[in-house]
Amino acid sequence: MIIGKLVSLFGQRLLATIVALWVVAIPGSAVVVAALPDSTWVALGPLPNQPRSALFALATDPFNSQLVIAGDARGALFRSTNGGATWTPVHSGRSSISTIAFSLSAQGVVLAGTRGSGALLSRDSGATWTTPRGIDGRTVHAFAFALTLVAAGTDHGVYVSADGLSWAQSGLANRNINAIAVEAIHAPVRLIAGGDSPSSGSSLPLYESFDGGAIWKQIKPAISGTIAVRLTSGPLPPTGNVRPLLLGTNTGLFQSRDNGATFTPLSGGGLLPTTDYTQTDFITVHYDRFYVASDGGGSGSGGLWRTNNSGLTFTTLRPPDASITALAVSNDEKPILYVATFRPSSHTAALWAYHDTGGAPQGPRGTASPVASGARATPLGNRSLVDALLASPQLPYIGLGLGALAVIFTAIAAHLRGRYR
Repeated sequence: MIIGKLVSLFGQRLLATIVALWVVAIPGSAVVVAALPDSTWVALGPLPNQPRSALFALATDPFNSQLVIAGDARGALFRSTNGGATWTPVHSGRSSISTIAFSLSAQGVVLAGTRGSGALLSRDSGATWTTPRGIDGRTVHAFAFALTLVAAGTDHGVYVSADGLSWAQSGLANRNINAIAVEAIHAPVRLIAGGDSPSSGSSLPLYESFDGGAIWKQIKPAISGTIAVRLTSGPLPPTGNVRPLLLGTNTGLFQSRDNGATFTPLSGGGLLPTTDYTQTDFITVHYDRFYVASDGGGSGSGGLWRTNNSGLTFTTLRPPDASITALAVSNDEKPILYVATFRPSSHTAALWAYHDTGGAPQGPRGTASPVASGARATPLGNRSLVDALLASPQLPYIGLGLGALAVIFTAIAAHLRGRYR
């Protein structure tokens, strides 16, 4: 009765319309990225106060493809629950974030490695973080998860942990281990690790453990390169019990199907460029489908490629910038790729999403380059305002806002007409 006396019927309708628009518009803006167009590059929102430096740490939750975590050179971690449309700071530190990895078996468990300050652990999918014991002071390059333990490659060898919270040194203490992978996830856990050649002319250092890191032995397959940059083990094939193993070095990409005894080159010979390969990831349960990426090592030969046949052929996904510094692949049959790129000439870092449905890759709308936070935007030049708006990655938000304004003005007009009848 009181509301009816204070507000006219049309006023009530106007208020209800505005409230309804607010309820619909706010959640709607958060799911724009969830409906990504097929095989099309979409620019994501920048990290808050994003520095003018490359991003090397990016991961997506295997149980929720919209949950993404990124780490920057200042030691900050950011979390997105809407596929990178918006980001929330969840940790601030003083050491650059070097790697982020989710557990495939323990839901919510995620680890982040730093340069010189050890590791960080979250058990709630990155919402809160704690500092583990026993690995403090280390530079952590990579993590690898088994069912009963997690291993870390550091500047002082390999560390292992049963829970991610308490760590112990497990060998190779005088080696810088850049890459590590799990070849057998059940006990006894089988690990393979790679590092830097101690001197020019020596073989690429690879090490293998058959007992969860207690004992290590060096293996010397014929591989070019002096630095093992990335190791990734894939799902088991339909027959057999040996996982495919990808090795990226500073000079090429290699694959092993016999637990690292021998490797076959996948780069060179017109198949892939001969460059460093810093990112590799398999597609869900497919042992023969995976992505590989490179920042080009400053040579301009970087990029992102997919294979559906164990590396017999590769398809370029034509990223907006060729220098790929981080890659995260969702755990879906048709995955979402979250990609960080960097343009050294302008010190521009950018984040992108790509829903890979198998179609021909399409570039982002318009031709404007992404601008790092704090950078000066490129002048419009001869482009019209309409062209600039259509090229903007914020186009869905602009359309949503204009639609909401149109409905509000219509409601106001109806209200005013009702008052003067």
